Amino acid sequence: MASLNEILRFNKEFVEKKQYEPYKTSKFPDKKIVILTCMDTRLIELLPKAMNLRNGDAKIIKSAGAMVAHPFGGIMRSILVAVYELQADEVYVIGHYDCGMSTVDPYLMVDHMIEKGISKEIIKSIKYSGIDLIEWLRGFGDVEKNVLNSVDIIRNHPLFPKNTPVHGLVMNPETGKLDLLTNGHEYLGNK
Repeated sequence: MASLNEILRFNKEFVEKKQYEPYKTSKFPDKKIVILTCMDTRLIELLPKAMNLRNGDAKIIKSAGAMVAHPFGGIMRSILVAVYELQADEVYVIGHYDCGMSTVDPYLMVDHMIEKGISKEIIKSIKYSGIDLIEWLRGFGDVEKNVLNSVDIIRNHPLFPKNTPVHGLVMNPETGKLDLLTNGHEYLGNK
């Protein structure tokens, strides 16, 4: 609760002093790109700076591990909205080295859920509702394979426009260096 009060106090002053004015932009990305990246705290400012992005340049979607975990989940829906409704014409999937999702132990996470008050009965009921909780919580072992898998899901999605480039990259979270795994323009040119 202390952080909420601190945030609200700061926000009141931010609005009163019109500190938002330098950030005014439209809902359409100026550089016409949508980026799927990880929610890692190291990327909040580093990723846009490393890509020369300013406020308003890109739609940025964040998820644990920059994963498209389900082709009809919220991440893919957000990408489709960015492309069809918000004028994005390129997609970047950007993972990063030393990603926490590469070491997630789903069994340990379930133990943490129980420690925080989720009952074993609830966990068991999820299993019987047809969801494999362990698989759903599982991370990945190789960040490059994970990025390429997400790129593949997007490129091959039945509702995704086949002429829209999808790029896959991995970032060093210490330096901001981007390693290109797949160039969407080259991929489209080779089809």
